[in-house]
Amino acid sequence: MATTADFRNGLCMEFNNDLFMIVQFQHVKPGKGPAFVRTKLKSVTTGRVIENTFTAGVKINVARIERRPFQFLYKDDMGLNFMHQETFEQISIAEELVEARDFLKEGQDVEVVFHADTESVLYCDLPQFVNLKVVYTEPGLRGDTASSTVLKPAELETGASVQVPLFVEIDQMIKVDTQARSYVERVR
Repeated sequence: MATTADFRNGLCMEFNNDLFMIVQFQHVKPGKGPAFVRTKLKSVTTGRVIENTFTAGVKINVARIERRPFQFLYKDDMGLNFMHQETFEQISIAEELVEARDFLKEGQDVEVVFHADTESVLYCDLPQFVNLKVVYTEPGLRGDTASSTVLKPAELETGASVQVPLFVEIDQMIKVDTQARSYVERVR
């Protein structure tokens, strides 16, 4: 058991018969009335974000979650297959539990988040930035710009598509932000 004084970003708790992670919180102490805590909570199972207000001092059940290092091996009809990097144990995870799975390539390191009490997989976290090769994009012509930032679609080696600047060409490696699903820079 914990109280609202223990709130921090990333804390996972049981709330309304589901697991929620605190995305944002703010302690508020008005001049009149009791103190309270405003929170934004993200459901670990559905990904839905809700806002909730807790009275200061309320007790909550903290859920223990563990992040474990895994490596993506391959995809088959059972789902996505991963190998633990220390024990070499292999697990299969449903595709719905992997956000931004179109940026996932074989051999890539990820973190799989488990509910420590039930040993069940909650979700899989890709690194924020991944380096991927451009397999197809239209050639960018000099003088095609009406403004300083003109983008064109590019298909990556994993099948994902992102918008890239005109100077990016086929077979170049680029850094992609998996959370914003956007181009960051060329990799040399």
